[in-house]
Amino acid sequence: MVRRRGLTALIFAGATAVIFGVAYATQRLVVTGIPDSALATPRLSEAVSPHASPGAFPTQWAGPSELPSSPRPSVGRSTLQRPKPLQSITIAAVGDMNPSGNTSRSSPSGKNASAIAAGLSDGTLAAFLGLGDFQYSTGTCSALVGEWGKLWGPVISKTYHIAGPSHDAASETNELGYRKFFAGQCPGSSTKSAAVTRRGSSIGPFEPYSFDLGTWHFAMMPTAALRYETRSAESLADWLDRDLTSARRAGKHLAVAYHDPYFTSRTDEHDRETKVKPWIDVIDKNEVRLTLSGSQHNYERSCPVRADDRCTAASGRGVTAFQVSTGGIGLRKFKDSPDYIVKRFDDTHGWLKLTLNSDGSFSWRFMPVDGDGTDSGSRTARPAG
Repeated sequence: MVRRRGLTALIFAGATAVIFGVAYATQRLVVTGIPDSALATPRLSEAVSPHASPGAFPTQWAGPSELPSSPRPSVGRSTLQRPKPLQSITIAAVGDMNPSGNTSRSSPSGKNASAIAAGLSDGTLAAFLGLGDFQYSTGTCSALVGEWGKLWGPVISKTYHIAGPSHDAASETNELGYRKFFAGQCPGSSTKSAAVTRRGSSIGPFEPYSFDLGTWHFAMMPTAALRYETRSAESLADWLDRDLTSARRAGKHLAVAYHDPYFTSRTDEHDRETKVKPWIDVIDKNEVRLTLSGSQHNYERSCPVRADDRCTAASGRGVTAFQVSTGGIGLRKFKDSPDYIVKRFDDTHGWLKLTLNSDGSFSWRFMPVDGDGTDSGSRTARPAG
């Protein structure tokens, strides 16, 4: 009997030690932030981003509810930093859009308008950049409302716009319908553009302005002001330099839009617009990533190019210049071949789809609506430092 009692006491003591040992081990696992799923199901005390990469560690663990509620040492956070998820914004851009008298949805202008409007409606596009020469031959209130607006009306509220000379403004004192139309003040059209809504006031064809889309900053420059000498290229260059410098210091990636292109091939109607050279110098100085222009009635893309026309590495300095004037007006043939132009065609209408990433990288695809020309590619982010 004595032996049995001794054996029983020994077994009881051993079991007690095991139980307390397990409890101690469980508490230690919780404190070090490495729970044992065989003992308890852990729960996250902070939400893990849905964009976290596979295998990413949660920030902190909380222990199982059945453990003692006595204070525990705080859990140290991991020194490993998850990279920020890459965010992107996709926009559409095109200029030189609607022929005089045209309201046909099956026309190149109508097809472009329908495709861009559909993307803005379903959320695949965040904005539309209208690169000037919206309505031919003159963009009066009646022509913009009765012709351009019949096709492109659904995109107005998401539109950021620049003015070209002659079609968007006729002289220093004649703004045609440009200011009133995009401010929703023309008879028959009350919708304001995104640019006017964000600014809170109307925008004339000779006024520069800028805005942000995510981590990208856009400066919108009026070449109409140069044609009619309402402001000098130098004074506008000063404005542009201040604007871009401020945005760059704030960590933004830079883009500039202006109607009459500098990096372009010659056509029967136009050569490069030399009056914008002071702007190009500012663009080069501030390491602008891309520019958008129109006017030529065809499509072009440059290499990453410096102000002196030299091509540079895609990962370095130099601006990628897009010239997209394929919105619906008649197309023009090229008459020369500058070395800095690496892709072009003059037989296809369509629009440019641009995806702008939060790290400064971007990709593009030309979306043809009439013809076979196309272009696509990407440019990496610039290395830090």
